[in-house]
Amino acid sequence: MTRHTTRPQQAARSFWTGVLLAGGATRVPRWTHEPGVDRETPVADHETRVPDDLAAALERVAAELGAPPSALLLAAHAAVLGALSGDTEITTGYVAEAGAPPLPCPLMTRPGSWRHLVADAAELEAQLQAHRSFPVEELRAQLQLPEPRFETAFDPTADPTADPGAGEALPGGVVLALGVLRAREGLRLRVRYRRDALDADAAARIGGYHRAALAALSADPDADPGRASLLSDDELRLQLDGLAGPRRELPNRRVHELFEERVRLHPDAVAAEHGHGRLTYRELNARANRLGRALLARGLRREEVVAVVTERDLDWLTAVLAVFKAGGAYLPIEPHFPAERIATTLARAECRLVLTEDGSTANLARAVELCEGDIRALTVADAVADAVADAVADAGAEAHAADTDLGVEVTPDQLAYIYFTSGSTGEPKGAMCEHAGMLNHVLAKIEDLGIGQGDVVAQTAPQCFDISLWQLVSALLVGGRTLLVPQATVLDVARFVETARAGRVAVLQLVPSYLEAVLSYLEQRPCALPDLRCVSATGEALKTELVQRWFAAFPGVVLVNAYGLTETSDDTNHEVMDRPPEGGRVPLGRPVRNVRAYVVDENLAPVPLGAPGEIVFSGVCVGRGYINDRTRTRQAFTTDPHRPDQRLYRTGDRGRWRPDGKLEFLGRRDSQVKIRGFRIELGEIENAVLRTPGVRDAAVVVAERADGNRHLVAFCTGEQPVDGDALRERLGASLPEYMVPSVVHWRAELPVTGNGKIDKRALTALAGQLACAQDRDAPRTPTERRLAAAWAGVLGVAPEEVGRQDDFFDRGGTSLSAVKLVVALDRAVSLKDIVRHPVLADLAGLLDDGAQREPDRAPALPDEGALLG
Repeated sequence: MTRHTTRPQQAARSFWTGVLLAGGATRVPRWTHEPGVDRETPVADHETRVPDDLAAALERVAAELGAPPSALLLAAHAAVLGALSGDTEITTGYVAEAGAPPLPCPLMTRPGSWRHLVADAAELEAQLQAHRSFPVEELRAQLQLPEPRFETAFDPTADPTADPGAGEALPGGVVLALGVLRAREGLRLRVRYRRDALDADAAARIGGYHRAALAALSADPDADPGRASLLSDDELRLQLDGLAGPRRELPNRRVHELFEERVRLHPDAVAAEHGHGRLTYRELNARANRLGRALLARGLRREEVVAVVTERDLDWLTAVLAVFKAGGAYLPIEPHFPAERIATTLARAECRLVLTEDGSTANLARAVELCEGDIRALTVADAVADAVADAVADAGAEAHAADTDLGVEVTPDQLAYIYFTSGSTGEPKGAMCEHAGMLNHVLAKIEDLGIGQGDVVAQTAPQCFDISLWQLVSALLVGGRTLLVPQATVLDVARFVETARAGRVAVLQLVPSYLEAVLSYLEQRPCALPDLRCVSATGEALKTELVQRWFAAFPGVVLVNAYGLTETSDDTNHEVMDRPPEGGRVPLGRPVRNVRAYVVDENLAPVPLGAPGEIVFSGVCVGRGYINDRTRTRQAFTTDPHRPDQRLYRTGDRGRWRPDGKLEFLGRRDSQVKIRGFRIELGEIENAVLRTPGVRDAAVVVAERADGNRHLVAFCTGEQPVDGDALRERLGASLPEYMVPSVVHWRAELPVTGNGKIDKRALTALAGQLACAQDRDAPRTPTERRLAAAWAGVLGVAPEEVGRQDDFFDRGGTSLSAVKLVVALDRAVSLKDIVRHPVLADLAGLLDDGAQREPDRAPALPDEGALLG
């Protein structure tokens, strides 16, 4: 018997094909303080009555719009799901007839108006009713589509007498169902929910969201559903006030003034140490005062920018305190940065005074030549000596007069420092922060990390990374000691661990990737660190596995997950842990003192609790904006709509509130990425690549290896290929090394999306494929095979993908990777060996020859300054 397909069947098939391909099911954010409770009664109900006047208004609007009342209810349901999921395209389940399984129901909630959303809902509802008997499961199988697991359902046929405890209360996979109940007493909305996913309070809020959506629809059908506030007054107050950091008055002092108080309390205690050099509180304060006087003698004005171009040493610490004491604004610049980038930074900041030291002036001198205008560079040592001479020359003054505190008035709202971060337009942007924000952050660090008198804080971060500042000064505010760890020590994990032990370090902050390298070493060679009380991780996502490993090795050492941005005076959230967290993610924690965090939609309105949105900050932590850059300042900084006297900063990070009142990070909403803790705008690198002669188009993506390490890969097009090494060398003249792609691929053309934009997702996948496709000369000897296995583990590739002529750094190896390789090989090779013999066969030959390796400083690695950023 031949079966003929009629046109109505074809039309139905076309309709269902479109519905099934419309998108995946919309996820409902989990919100329960005790997941898994009451397993014997897994489903519960919450009902909310629709007021009679609202019900009458809905009937009136339905007649006005020519739609059935159920379409208004479905439109409100779609708007609520859009707010809960943070998505403009939602898919829910629709119950077309009582007792039947829900059918897929996709709707677009924005942009538009309630009127358009109701019209779409009415049309889709009519189609679903007309085709409710079509064999959807058969079509899904033919299209090879996975079974949709509806997390929500809309049931206009709900039975008011149905008992959630009788039979199957919710279809498979459904977390909540909105039932529309019509009874003599009026219209009611019933939220039936799974208790392991939602608690009673969450269900009540969701019911309230639906009622608020219906009220907004009936009040103005032409309004945008996306601008309808669904939150109750109580929830709004909770998000604006209850989830903020503790409110505490700041002392009427600046950071340097609190340091000066400590100088008077214990002048002869050691304040800072670097290598074999150390300074007491009295000595450090005297040197900073002399240097501050030298700056004032050269005409330093209030808030004038002073660049500090030194290594991480005692001169650096002296210079930072001196700038604060003299009322200037501190601008850190690493001396090994390319002259071109130093010049750009100096010019953007309109800097005319630079503090430096012997040995740090090579690139600086070239940068000063590139700048237009009068820039004066003076060494810390000369300036300190000049201040003493000036004091002696002053009538009747003695040499020690230069040592006394300056007494320059510095107000809380005065500019304290500028940190330049990567910019998407091709130029770095200088974030300006004030003294009150800096002090608030340093005091929060002291409080939450438990820094006290006599404690040693390790200073490990590069100068251009904002965490370097609190590492530098926090101990000095409580009578502790700052231990500046030399970069050569940081690059050798064994020496770093020994330095922390011998230096009696109590508080340490590292990026998670370096923390993992340190932990791997300690797991291989256990070492007691009796003084270590707290380790803070920042700059990258902290994975639960690493936290579990940490507490297995050091159960008594607190681990803090710190989150923040340069524009918000560094860290704004601390998650202080004494055990591994429950669940799959390590939270960002609660806001620190005097910081307000909101999770908002694109209109800066708080989203429902648990829903994803953009993380924004308000309060004393928020900086002024970007120096001499009004356009980008306007894009990221605005006035807090809930507190007009406060600034608000839009982070571009996506997150959500958890039931315990902590923030959870969900990712970036733009092309900004973090590589080993350094925040990088891919657009800045792409602009630099496009300035290369012969390059027509370019894209930079982040490729991630199996071990989680990430590196930059550039793709270029043009009339003829450009040598990748030459391009990388050119980029290195204007970009820091951590921003130079490790690999450059030349393509005839770049893949594009349907709207003509470069397809970054396709390029990311292609980067991984190209890495695996290169022909390699396989390792031959046992030593080469051993090294290949170690390389594979560190670089996150298969051992068979490592060839004997591969260069470790050309394969994407970094300073951190080299540190991990030393640990993986149980120190059979040193960092010096890897740098001098990066080719696998050569390094294997060195091992086979039994060459002696000296334990002195390793040569500079390709991204030495980025290791702890």
